[in-house]
Amino acid sequence: MIVGISGSPRQKATEHVLTVAMEMLQERGFSTQIFTVRGKKISFCRHCDYCLENKQCVIKDDMYQLYPLLKEAEGFVLATPVYNGAVSAQTKAVMDRCRALLAADFDSFRGKVGMGIAVGGDRAGGQELALQQIIAFYVLNGAIPVGGGAFGANLGATFWSKDTLEGVKEDQEGFRSLRKTVRRFSDQLKSRGASGPSRLAGEE
Repeated sequence: MIVGISGSPRQKATEHVLTVAMEMLQERGFSTQIFTVRGKKISFCRHCDYCLENKQCVIKDDMYQLYPLLKEAEGFVLATPVYNGAVSAQTKAVMDRCRALLAADFDSFRGKVGMGIAVGGDRAGGQELALQQIIAFYVLNGAIPVGGGAFGANLGATFWSKDTLEGVKEDQEGFRSLRKTVRRFSDQLKSRGASGPSRLAGEE
C-alpha cells in the first residue's frame, strides 16, 4: 500500500497533484490511500520525550489517523505546497510528529520507499528546497528517497501553480516531472505493491 500525504490546508493545487500521482500508481497496480491535513487537527511536536518512554505521542489528535497508515504502507508520497521557500508548517508538523512512531518502533520506515512533490506559486519559489527537506526526513528515518532522475525531475516532482488550481493543471513540465518520479518510485516497489482503490483516510 502507498500512502499519499497532502500537506496543504486547502483543497487546491497540491491535493490535486497528489491525487493524480495516486491515480498513476493505481494504474501501475498499487493500492493507494490519501491522507490530507486539510480539516485535521495536527499539533506541533513539543519534543517532550513522552514518546521515548511511553512509545506513543502524548498529543491525542488526528495524527492517530495517520500513524497506522504509515506503519502499513510500503511507500510514501509526501506532497507539500511551498511556503516561504520551504515545506508548509502542516507538512513539517506531520514529519516531526513521526518521532513518536519511530520511538515505538525504530524500524518503522526502514527499507520503505519515499518520493516528494513540491508545488510553488512561483516558478522558482523554493520547490527544490522543500524537496530537500522531504528527502532529509526520509534519510533520517531509514526510508529510501527516490527522485525523478536527471533532466527535469532531479529530486522529485516540482510544480508551478501560479497560486491557482487552474495554473497547476496547465503546468505540463510539472506533470512530466511527476511521471518521471512516479516511474522511478514504482520501479523500487514492483515486488511489494498490491492493487486496490484510492480513497481519503476516514472515508468508508
